[in-house]
Amino acid sequence: MKKTIQNIEIEVFQGDIANLPNVEAVVNAANAQLTTGGGVAGAIHRAAGPKLYEECKPLAPIAPGEAVITVAYNLPNKYVIHSLGPVYGKDKPENKLLENCYKNVLKRAEEKKVKSVAFPAISTGAFGYPIKEATKISFNTILAEIPKLKHLQKLKFVLFSEADLEIYETMLAEM
Repeated sequence: MKKTIQNIEIEVFQGDIANLPNVEAVVNAANAQLTTGGGVAGAIHRAAGPKLYEECKPLAPIAPGEAVITVAYNLPNKYVIHSLGPVYGKDKPENKLLENCYKNVLKRAEEKKVKSVAFPAISTGAFGYPIKEATKISFNTILAEIPKLKHLQKLKFVLFSEADLEIYETMLAEM
């Protein structure tokens, strides 16, 4: 499903974020040390190869809400933007920290003049953020940031499960 808002194409679909050849930058739902982990971080690091971790080492640790950018190595993209989402119920205030993830990813993308970015559903897996609440925060943050974007033209949300996709599609339709 796609929707254009203020000349920015927003798309939601189910897929593999580590295999998106038509996107300039992918977002890694990272851990603080920027290492291989489970979920999105594991998939991105495995696909990118060991050079990704070598570049990440001096950038770590990052705090919840922060984002850093690296080369994508063996991924079919130019960049990986790593952002550490909040652990729901632990990192406070989790709504502001999650909002900062999206804001800081967009900042890093703009700094490199990136035209397209693919996001996972940050913090909704192992970090336990409720998907509906997280989706609302992601879309509200993106909407607020769109007027500031000079280079970005496409924002994609790549969902792992059919259930998450349905939530994103419903909320995108309401935007």
